[in-house]
Amino acid sequence: MPALSLSLLEVPYAVCRLPAGAPAATPSPTRFSLLVRAAEETTLVCSLDQAPPEAEIDAGWRCFRIEQSFDFSVPGILASVLTPLAGAGIGIFATSTFSTDYVLVKAGDTEKALAVLGDAGHTIRRET
Repeated sequence: MPALSLSLLEVPYAVCRLPAGAPAATPSPTRFSLLVRAAEETTLVCSLDQAPPEAEIDAGWRCFRIEQSFDFSVPGILASVLTPLAGAGIGIFATSTFSTDYVLVKAGDTEKALAVLGDAGHTIRRET
């Protein structure tokens, strides 16, 4: 599996659930946010300070961003991050954009995730 460069984004994140079709304001621009509308629910991932109070909020996530961009045909990119985290018993919330992937871990697992990912050969930069 490839060795990657990752960034640990500075702010804490929240994963929020709203009813299907519920209005959800687009968060103010930050390094990362996600809005997914599915038939059964609306999911918003945003910085904790932008979590809508009417949502079901799972707070306390930290976000790793894969810094490289790969062609869609390249296998194993996300697995190279998820496999060591799973082996260490660290739960994740993962998502992708057209250009890269994001992996969130609970804040209490951040230091363990940093160590595990480093041991797996990845380079991690902490944003400040």
